[in-house]
Amino acid sequence: MKLMKKSLFFLLLSSSSILCSAEVAVIVSSNNSNSNISAADISKVFLGKSKSFPDGTQAIAIDQNDNSAARDEFNDKVLGKSSSQLKSYWSRLIFTGKGTPPKQVANDAAIKAAVAGNPAMIGYIDASAVDGTVKVVAKF
Repeated sequence: MKLMKKSLFFLLLSSSSILCSAEVAVIVSSNNSNSNISAADISKVFLGKSKSFPDGTQAIAIDQNDNSAARDEFNDKVLGKSSSQLKSYWSRLIFTGKGTPPKQVANDAAIKAAVAGNPAMIGYIDASAVDGTVKVVAKF
């Protein structure tokens, strides 16, 4: 009986961590001509390796604040890096003068407002926060 309780506990614990994982939507302005963007292209833009969308137009990444759950999900699923790895990455680029990290804003609403008003911007939000003001180009 004790073994069964432990097994049930671990099963519930593992399934709750899966449920807590939110889907992240990568968004652009409704006026942006790109409709699907690969994870590799998104990663290049957010890591400062590319400054344009696949169609050649300018791309400006906008990031969520450090303590955002959407940011943690995005970093893990799209960039394949932890917060500390990204801080180290950007520190090296800043120190050598080879790049600057994306501007950070407070939350999903701020990302949506910035992206909706500028066709060059690309950001990410929790998929549940998507509305008609922006276009989803990828989900992770």
